[in-house]
Amino acid sequence: NYERPFHPEIGCQIYSLLFENFSPSTVEIMKKTIFDVINKFEPRVRLVDVRIRDKSDENSIDVDIFFRMVNSNRPVTLTTAISRVR
Repeated sequence: NYERPFHPEIGCQIYSLLFENFSPSTVEIMKKTIFDVINKFEPRVRLVDVRIRDKSDENSIDVDIFFRMVNSNRPVTLTTAISRVR
């Protein structure tokens, strides 16, 4: 939690998972967490898939979020890198 200023209820604790040993179960927890927070707080999109790529040699992960806007059939992909700050 506490990942969005002035909205402590919004967040998915991905940064805390970056310090865990990277395993298939960690990936599934990250994916489920991302799915849950987007489905709960972003009603304008319909999630299609979330893919997580390990970049532990760089102390980060790449997250690809595939979704469609509610009023559109055009697929959209959002790719972001999440890295450890310490």
